[in-house]
Amino acid sequence: MPNRLHASLSPYLLQHAENPVDWYPWCEKARQKAAEEDKPIFLSIGYSACHWCHVMAHESFEDDGLARLLAEHFVSVKVDREERPDLDQLYMDAVQMMGGQGGWPLSVFLAPDGRPFFGGTYWPYPARGGMPGFDQVLAAIAGAWRDRRQELLEQAEKVTRFLVEANRGAGEGAMPGPETLAAAEAALRQAFDAEFGGFGPAPKFPQPTSLRLLLRRWRHSGNDDLLRMVAKTLECMAGGGIYDHLGGGFHRYSVDRRWLVPHFEKMLYDNAQLVACYVEAWQATGRDEFADVARETLDYVLRDMAHPEGAFFSSEDADSEGREGTFYLWNPGEVRAVLGAGRAETFCHVYDVTESGNFEGKSILNRPRALAEHAQALGRTVEELSAGLEASRAALRAARAKRVRPGRDDKVLLGWNAMMVDALARAGAALGQPRYTEAGVRATEFLLGRLRDERGRLLHCWRNGQALHPAFLDDVALLADALTTLHETTGNAHWLDAAMGLADDLLARFADAEGGGFFYTPADHEPLIARKKEFVDGSTPSGNGLAAAVLVRLGHTYGRGNFIEGAASALRAGADVLDRVPNAAGQLLIALQAYLQREA
Repeated sequence: MPNRLHASLSPYLLQHAENPVDWYPWCEKARQKAAEEDKPIFLSIGYSACHWCHVMAHESFEDDGLARLLAEHFVSVKVDREERPDLDQLYMDAVQMMGGQGGWPLSVFLAPDGRPFFGGTYWPYPARGGMPGFDQVLAAIAGAWRDRRQELLEQAEKVTRFLVEANRGAGEGAMPGPETLAAAEAALRQAFDAEFGGFGPAPKFPQPTSLRLLLRRWRHSGNDDLLRMVAKTLECMAGGGIYDHLGGGFHRYSVDRRWLVPHFEKMLYDNAQLVACYVEAWQATGRDEFADVARETLDYVLRDMAHPEGAFFSSEDADSEGREGTFYLWNPGEVRAVLGAGRAETFCHVYDVTESGNFEGKSILNRPRALAEHAQALGRTVEELSAGLEASRAALRAARAKRVRPGRDDKVLLGWNAMMVDALARAGAALGQPRYTEAGVRATEFLLGRLRDERGRLLHCWRNGQALHPAFLDDVALLADALTTLHETTGNAHWLDAAMGLADDLLARFADAEGGGFFYTPADHEPLIARKKEFVDGSTPSGNGLAAAVLVRLGHTYGRGNFIEGAASALRAGADVLDRVPNAAGQLLIALQAYLQREA
């Protein structure tokens, strides 16, 4: 019997529509039911491509006994973090403030009015590995709600007060200066992995805003060490298993230091940001392999992630056939069956395919050595080897297409699409590929035409002819930036007019006149327990960093002083964050670099 998720727009919520859990979507009815029945809310936030979300779903949310336990003591609410990033950010902050780790699935317990008092991420069922079982967590929370409710409500009040104060901020500080950029550069230098590229230990994330910041610092200073850091990182990522060597495109992140073993989901936003990095790195270094990666990634998106009418889907799953990574793994016998013995031997030599494997008995394709080294070892020229490998990859890609493909989340998200439009337009111009620019224009026409409400205001997501939820700060800023890039690469003034209108909208509906900077939600958004401001980058760049960057860009180029002042307000409001964690706010630092260069 379907639960209340069966009419949802989100593919992630629809995955849970047949659960025995009596799920509600985020809505007033759920909060009313909790108040009337005097129960706390169990809020579960995840997304379609999330491996551990699937694990918890199979272990816990498909279990009849746990469903009965949830129904007896809680009102259960399921949220797609991609559809409602406002809720995800707010309750992620709450869990981290209460001492938990961030991540997905996010599991939070709320008072009926939405104030959080306890949370975590994944709990197994049954208990194992030193972790309590989900059934034990539910029983403990139900008991505490019955016997120690006042303590829980005091905790909820404390957490909510913290969230409100943290997002109100201390007002605008002094404008950050060159010393802030120097501190960020020093922090990235210290965290840089000179052997494998990237920043910090495992798990390793690509951190595209940090890479793009270093490229801008290199252009400003001429310090080639910064360019070498970027090039080393992009080279190692493109050679690692985080890159799909057959189909193009990047997986989410690597669990190890050398970029070998990824979590296998593919996200539109990662690939959009990384295309921009590889294009800029090619422009800086002239290394053709960087242009090749950008082209292969865009071709993957246009082939496998494009809606027939031009927009782009959100993600591809990590799992297929019930296991993570199955679609992407090979053994030597499978390669020989496609290529024949001679070609297979060469391919396996270059792409590290062995009988023992490097992941659960099979091999993740990766290139641990440069192609020139392989060519020398095999007694061939680089050109001969490269041509043969290209034909082998095409044959293996065709064979892989017959496998069970990972699930795809086919909703269209405004901000993520805008990122891809910007990447397409930049790549089209830089690489001399008009088809990329044309694809960006087609996607933009879709966004501006389909993701609108009855008043003409932008909406956040679309699927199957239906658009929902007012656009958030990053949606509007990213689209304004993409439209500006389209104007600059096509010369069409229509795109500039649209970008200017969105910049005006940022100032009118998102700006905080009292505390400075920009709220994540517009002024007419659904009231939540706090109105979030973000300055630190997450999996996507921060909203304040994006808003400041596009306002500087438009204000400086087209002489709009109010845009420049709006950007300055965000930079001053984020000054404390930049002082405390300069290498965690790459997008805001990119905006600061542009702002200071404007003054120079």
